[in-house]
Amino acid sequence: MIVIDADTVHELMDWTLAIEALRAGHRGGRPAIDDLLMKNTDRAFLIRASWVPGGAVGLKAVTVFPQNPGRQPPLPAVQGQFLLFDGESGAVSAVIDGAAITAWKTAGDSALGADLLARPDVDCLAMIGAGAMSEPLVRAHLSVRPSIGRIVLGNRTRARAEGLAGRLADTGRRIELADDIDSAVAEGDVISVATMAREPIIRGALLRPGAHVDLVGAYTPDMREADDDVFARGRLFVDARETTLHEIGELMIPLAAGAIRESDVQGDLFDLVPAADAGSRARGAADEITVYKNGGGAHLDLMTAGAIHHAWLQRHRL
Repeated sequence: MIVIDADTVHELMDWTLAIEALRAGHRGGRPAIDDLLMKNTDRAFLIRASWVPGGAVGLKAVTVFPQNPGRQPPLPAVQGQFLLFDGESGAVSAVIDGAAITAWKTAGDSALGADLLARPDVDCLAMIGAGAMSEPLVRAHLSVRPSIGRIVLGNRTRARAEGLAGRLADTGRRIELADDIDSAVAEGDVISVATMAREPIIRGALLRPGAHVDLVGAYTPDMREADDDVFARGRLFVDARETTLHEIGELMIPLAAGAIRESDVQGDLFDLVPAADAGSRARGAADEITVYKNGGGAHLDLMTAGAIHHAWLQRHRL
């Protein structure tokens, strides 16, 4: 059994590898997925499991403690481990740092969605939120849309946005701090949102024609980032119907209110990737607004873990 820590994961991975592993994983059949989510106030314990038909098995167990970065000394908000099981023998092939997988998987998921849906000539990326996922999301989006020349940061507290700006200085892009979230949203050709919001903070009325909205943060039934106008103005896509429609408040709440219907989901990655391979593109007119809900799922962790494990074996020539 191999143990792969966070530092090694980050050494082994790059965005091309992460995104292509996810793309390849959506060319086959749908894997089995199951989740267990336990909550205690704003803290969460999440267990996600997946089994690819005829392939590998994986399980991730992580805690989400949002106050950890403010501790002295600071601790990561997300901590845990991923178990990768061999699909033939059932043996544990590797134990991989769960938070590291989460970063590569989550940002890679959003970047794959943007690669399939965003205009090829986008110029401005608006990053809403300055938490742990904000930096990987920016870097992942830049990898699939190198046309991006401006990054506008919108966050409730300016100090955290300034810290994120400093970490992104090496991207070579022009980085701006917005006065508020609304002004950042109004600037974005791609708007990536990774917050802990429980009430909508993204107003659809502000979206530019042709914008692509990447909704990442809402992961529980009581969380939501986008208002009804976002869905009214945009065509809706998700990473997987199984992990979004009846699992996450972003869609559950407007579904229950009648603001959207299940049939409004135009497709998920299991539809979009094979269609793109066949030469069909989901985006229509250039001024069309696309909305992508990144719901995550153990199958994405499993795809990412497989890429990490393969890269480790290649490094060690095994």
